Amino acid sequence: MTLTSLHLGASIIFALAILHTFSTSYFEGLASRSKNHAGLFHLLGEVEIVFGLWAFILFFWVWFAQDITLAKNYVNSRNYTEPFFVFAIMVVAASKPILVFAEQILSFLSTIFSKLLKTNQVITLYFFTLSITPLLGSFITEPAAMTLAAILLRELIYKHTISLQLAFATLGVLFVNISIGGTLTNFAAPPVLMVASTWGWDNHFMFIHFGYKLLIAVFINTLIVTFIFKKELAQLRAVSSSEINEMEMPKLVTLVHLLFLAGIVLFAHDAIIFVWLLLFFIGYTVAYPKFQNPLIFREALLVGFFLAGLVVLGGLQHWWLQPLLEMMSPSAVFFGSLSLTAITDNAALTYLGSLVEGTSLEFKIALMGGAVAGGGLTVIANAPNPAGVSILRNYFPNLAISAFWLFIAAIPPTVIAVLALHFF
Repeated sequence: MTLTSLHLGASIIFALAILHTFSTSYFEGLASRSKNHAGLFHLLGEVEIVFGLWAFILFFWVWFAQDITLAKNYVNSRNYTEPFFVFAIMVVAASKPILVFAEQILSFLSTIFSKLLKTNQVITLYFFTLSITPLLGSFITEPAAMTLAAILLRELIYKHTISLQLAFATLGVLFVNISIGGTLTNFAAPPVLMVASTWGWDNHFMFIHFGYKLLIAVFINTLIVTFIFKKELAQLRAVSSSEINEMEMPKLVTLVHLLFLAGIVLFAHDAIIFVWLLLFFIGYTVAYPKFQNPLIFREALLVGFFLAGLVVLGGLQHWWLQPLLEMMSPSAVFFGSLSLTAITDNAALTYLGSLVEGTSLEFKIALMGGAVAGGGLTVIANAPNPAGVSILRNYFPNLAISAFWLFIAAIPPTVIAVLALHFF
């Protein structure tokens, strides 16, 4: 079988995997109605399982199309640093001292502004959680910011009985804000990391061409969704720090957790070092259990599995993605990358763009702008999105987040991001 046939089969498998991500709520519905196969349908309805499952199928396809040696070599040749990193940063960022620290800062800000503006504290806390926390993605990495924001929003609104409109609108804005909120620097957002050194983009370049524009978009997105649902938000009760943290959190414990978080971020590209730090962190939490909550190993493992599957599946899509980018003019690249991001990870997209030789600065800026603006449209569009899904999906119908309604909810904030990049 020719190499072209091998890649064609790999792309068909990739397309089926994408279709599967849009069908998870359907499988969850089957699980609730089935008596004999509920477990199987529930497994197929786990969005984090999808790409790992189809990556396994791809392994057998490569084995069938060529031989097992090629299949093993291909899987072993992939770079799994990002899935490992997302697993590590999720576990640490969701620890109790980090969550309490973040909640206390946001609560302090919301208290001040609710008094100044004479508005409900839940409304101001919702606004700051959905705007400030995504911007932290430019400093503590987007996966960490997603983990923090999703858990804080879970406590603030999702644990209450809220409308589906508010649930999906919040999720759409969260995903888009996380994707664009990481562009203030050149080291924290996955799609930026892939090209920053190759293209020579420093922090000043990122802030001038993307950061300040998308920072404005983050606040506009949050302001709009807050205004639309202000009446429903006003009916909710704010969760105080004392309810999240039954005892006073020692400052030294918080400092140690922040140091572990900073260390893992600092060595984000050195898997051996950040995994070592993670193991040390786990040991620390065991030594001081009264200041901890259960670490989110299950959620983090599922997200890591999802991203590892995406790494395996995406590696054989170069044959159509790269030529497609090469044939586009700079003016078409922006909307082309915006569309392609919905069906492939935006970091993989920018990486492929960096392989295209002789591109202009306008081409590069357009590629990056479209990739980050479209990062909230689907679960697979941006690496941190599966983390948000893993934390929040239990609060949606059939314990699954509809890919279709997520796409619809993410369109308005995506449009705001597009307008900000073009007019600010």
